[in-house]
Amino acid sequence: MATPVTTQPGTEHPAEATVRTEVDGVVGRVVLTAGRRRNPLSVATMRAVTAGLRGVSAREGVRVVVIAAEGPAFSAGHDLSEMVDRTLAEEREVFAVCTEMMRAVHEVPHPVIAAVQGMAVAAGCQLVATCDLAIAADHAVFGTPGVKIGLFCSTPMVAVSRAIGRKRAMQMLLTGQTIDAATAADWGLVNAAVPADELDAAVRALAEKVADASSVTLRIGKEAFYRQIDLSEDDAYTEMSEVMAANAMTCDAQEGMSAFLAKRKPVWQDR
Repeated sequence: MATPVTTQPGTEHPAEATVRTEVDGVVGRVVLTAGRRRNPLSVATMRAVTAGLRGVSAREGVRVVVIAAEGPAFSAGHDLSEMVDRTLAEEREVFAVCTEMMRAVHEVPHPVIAAVQGMAVAAGCQLVATCDLAIAADHAVFGTPGVKIGLFCSTPMVAVSRAIGRKRAMQMLLTGQTIDAATAADWGLVNAAVPADELDAAVRALAEKVADASSVTLRIGKEAFYRQIDLSEDDAYTEMSEVMAANAMTCDAQEGMSAFLAKRKPVWQDR
């Protein structure tokens, strides 16, 4: 049974910004709860997600974090009511806060899994693409439809293009058309598409599989992945050779290698 540990409401639009966080064993959850409005990412909500990610990651025993949502949509993207008749400074704030949230997904030490129960478009699609892993219900759809309202999805483009490649990203960005969950899985935007009634179980199974590893090893690996991904091959090998050598010196790496050689299950010390 999940035990709620934090409720992090926002300040600008409290009803829209409500984000529930909870811990269930090794899994922490950050849940968008404005389902009736399709979970728009207001400034307050994005700040609450960022705080929720950092807070639940700091909870003792948590090894994996899941971002989920209530209602028929995972997220319809930015709250457009915050972007009409605003100053340039106010528009910049929206995207600065969004960028901070996306960076938090990568900066927290634990792997982050998106559990996508419905539509994820614009910044909602960006959030899915940013997560380390993602599983979607088979009826979910994904898109970057900003071009249809005169606001090109330039910030979602950053995460989406890195997840699925240039041509496929440009198809989504230039047409604004959505893709279904099966296509999203085929393109690499999500790891798998499953029947809706199996989503929670599939996410839990993946989270527990990931959580079976040493938490210090997962932290080292996640940080290293994002550090090397945009380096040249030569630079990546140079940096990752040093990372792996240092990783090999950790207690858990020594324990893991010794356990493998002795044909026994390792006992992690998380250091």
